[in-house]
Amino acid sequence: MRELIVDMFSTLDGFGDGGPQSAAYWGYDGPGLQEWVARKLAEDHVVVMGATSYRMMAEIVQEGDDPSFARMAELPKLVFSKSLTPPLSWANTTIVDEPLETAVPALKELDDRPMITLGSPSLVRSLFDAGLVDRLRVMVFPTMHGREGEGPLFTKLPYRQLDLLTSEVVDGRLVALEYKVN
Repeated sequence: MRELIVDMFSTLDGFGDGGPQSAAYWGYDGPGLQEWVARKLAEDHVVVMGATSYRMMAEIVQEGDDPSFARMAELPKLVFSKSLTPPLSWANTTIVDEPLETAVPALKELDDRPMITLGSPSLVRSLFDAGLVDRLRVMVFPTMHGREGEGPLFTKLPYRQLDLLTSEVVDGRLVALEYKVN
């Protein structure tokens, strides 16, 4: 049975958007991070996102020349949405318009390829609220946004206990943490 993995990029104080340093990856891009991303993309999986993240990423991928975009186009993508309608511009994308409480358990039964979220904070919140998340991966960036932070990642999630599965230092500055969600 496949697992549902939530991926989050976070500042040390738990923000996922903008803030005082709005550069990509808050200015911490580097060869180690790019290798980590490439390694994760190379793994066989299904990308899961909501409509807002889909719209944003489909536009970025169309306009950009990042080497990871070709692989992202190859991967199957599931978009939970009531507002999007086919045809979609990003290859290998399927719209899921069923309630996630019934759709995700059925999708987990299909095969053993993990489903991994891309962005989609509202969807992630709903997945946690429904108890559907199996693992949580957080890439922690060594910056604090404090009062200027935008997009708090964890404050609206329900209480969950986590078991640490792996930790990895990336580029000598970032920390990738992977947890089993209990």
